[in-house]
Amino acid sequence: MDRTPSVAFAILLAACSPGVFAASSQDLSVTGIITPASCTPVLSGGGVIDHGKLTAKDLHPDFPTSLQAGEMQLQVQCEGATFFTLTTVDNRAGSSAINPAHHGLGIINDDQKLGSVAFGVFDPVADSVPVQTILSRDNGASWRPSSYLGHAALTSFAPPAGPYTPMALQTLSARLRAFTVIVPASDLTLLDEVPIDGQATLQLKYW
Repeated sequence: MDRTPSVAFAILLAACSPGVFAASSQDLSVTGIITPASCTPVLSGGGVIDHGKLTAKDLHPDFPTSLQAGEMQLQVQCEGATFFTLTTVDNRAGSSAINPAHHGLGIINDDQKLGSVAFGVFDPVADSVPVQTILSRDNGASWRPSSYLGHAALTSFAPPAGPYTPMALQTLSARLRAFTVIVPASDLTLLDEVPIDGQATLQLKYW
């Protein structure tokens, strides 16, 4: 429901009727930040990891099957030195079969979770200098070294020797790897071809 008209009317009524009612007050603030520089993230290969066609015999019957890791290049270009973090949106939310902090691969046969894919950022170089990947699971209150990139945390970059806090960058280059795991074949009904249908959105947030 849009409450804007009723709020505007209440303010107008108070302004037109001074002294009629006893009143108390509450400050209302509008805040935000306008950053002087914007950043653009780019993934090589259009951001696609293609595992090709697998057969049911390629899957272990009783244990999860790890596929060959996929890799793409991550580039971030900012107009100037900028503090930012990276995170993702799992566009197949609720379908991760291995770990809820990873990304789902879709659901087949109405109710069978196909597997999971985890992303990691490796060998980052910022402004021509090696840096390290750091992670925060408490919205930036604390940070630690980790290659994880996903929807369950914020990812940023820090000097190799610390401190473990995000640093301002203008350019970033790194390897982004995808680790795909398929559930045991015994957990799936494989009578027809089924797609490996993982999809996530990479988000850059100014810090």
